[in-house]
Amino acid sequence: MNAAKSSGGSFAPLRQPVFAVLWAATVLGNTGSFMRDVASAWLMTDLSASPAAVAMVQAAGTLPIFLLAIPAGVLTDILDRRRFLIVVQLLLASVSITLMALSYTGMLSVSALIGLTFLGGIGAALMGPTWQAIVPELVPRQDVKSAVALNSLGINIARSIGPAAGGLLLAAFGAAFTYGADVASYFVVIAALIWWPRAKNANDELAEGFFGAFRAGLRYTRASRPLHVVLLRAAIFFAFASAVWALLPLVARQLLGGDAGFYGILLGAVGAGAIGGALVMPKLREHLDADGLLLGSAIVAAVVMGALSLAPPQWLAVVILLFLGAAWITALTTLNGAAQAVLPNWVRGRGLAVYLTVFNGAMTAGSLGWGAVGEVAGVSGTLLIGAVGLLVAAVAMHRLKLPAGDTDLVPSNHWPEPLVAEPVAHDRGPVLILIEYNVEKHHRSAFLHALDGLSQERRRDGAYGWGVTEDSADPQKIVEWFMVESWAEHLRQHKRVSNADADVQGKVLAYHSGTERPVVRHFLTINRPGKA
Repeated sequence: MNAAKSSGGSFAPLRQPVFAVLWAATVLGNTGSFMRDVASAWLMTDLSASPAAVAMVQAAGTLPIFLLAIPAGVLTDILDRRRFLIVVQLLLASVSITLMALSYTGMLSVSALIGLTFLGGIGAALMGPTWQAIVPELVPRQDVKSAVALNSLGINIARSIGPAAGGLLLAAFGAAFTYGADVASYFVVIAALIWWPRAKNANDELAEGFFGAFRAGLRYTRASRPLHVVLLRAAIFFAFASAVWALLPLVARQLLGGDAGFYGILLGAVGAGAIGGALVMPKLREHLDADGLLLGSAIVAAVVMGALSLAPPQWLAVVILLFLGAAWITALTTLNGAAQAVLPNWVRGRGLAVYLTVFNGAMTAGSLGWGAVGEVAGVSGTLLIGAVGLLVAAVAMHRLKLPAGDTDLVPSNHWPEPLVAEPVAHDRGPVLILIEYNVEKHHRSAFLHALDGLSQERRRDGAYGWGVTEDSADPQKIVEWFMVESWAEHLRQHKRVSNADADVQGKVLAYHSGTERPVVRHFLTINRPGKA
């Protein structure tokens, strides 16, 4: 059996006690969060009938993730993840405790609700990348993919139960009781995290600091063209699809004549549809590639938005939202999978944080934008406009294909250790690296074309400057140069180069003439006395 495959099927990770406990606690915690969100969204319709105000709740929850996802990804890599998660859970619990107290005393206002929703969004922003990052610690390597799939399933289980339960509790016992149930769920998660017997982080002499890791993540994102495609496709899709999420409370109340319980049932239908979509997706993948799945998701979502704009009967709206859930999970999984496939392990958390930033930025901007459109065009008109826009954008963007994600991103470790006359301090820099090639004239054009591909690799793995020069006395002698900010960062480069990068370098080396490999030199900045 291939070691890369799961050792026991899709549910094998649940045989690991720590994963099973944390997974169950996470499902319960997410269920509580969805209950809180239902209560907050419905309370806002009591406090204000304005579409812009209702959409502001959605924006307040997603804006912090847009602003803080990348710093959260960095913190995930440099802090103790268990303690970090416990602190975040305490923050979220305090938010819900405050909401419970204000709603119980009747002192909850529009501004307070939006402000506390924003604080809850901060907690979600800090927690998201960390939950994803701990998965490899909880299961054997061959079960990681199954564990990730189970996490997605758990979220959709919570999405199917939480909104419906929240709506029922809200209708039966009021907002304060609903918020109290959310508080209890956080303490269950905290208890599970305290129980987790996590090993202490090993000391790493090349461990990154916050700002260095932050810059490295941004450099990689800026230089990764495949990731750019994923981010653009995600931004376009979610900006248009966010219309239905921003206005769904008003759809339930104004168009469909429902109460808080019915709103919860609508959200539960979305969650149930997502579970169904996750179950049929393997069959869909046998017939459609990633681009086909994303186009199909956009078409289904647009049809759902158009149908809701016609104010269908309540039972039909529930059925329609099952299809929205299936389309939503298909798009989420397809885009997230494409992002995962183009990210090497060393920058995966930060790269996914950038993806989350784009996702939530699109949702935030879309929510605010569709709320403003709703003030002019009304709820039905806004849904129809969003549906048409989503269809047009999906067809147009279908030509920009998602990356296949079939490159080998495992570290190759083929770079030799740099030669040094004496030990070099890790914080010394900047560092200039020169690689001297000897290229015959008739190979020059092909060599430079291959070198362009190598430049992207240098920048992704840590270089902040790159260039190529020739010797004026001997044009066959071509020097590639790049700069990194410190000696430690260059040593990290050695560990980041992947097998796919090694293949690109092999194409460049094929044009180097001579029996010896290209000469590589490392130049360190000299700090002269009295100079800044």
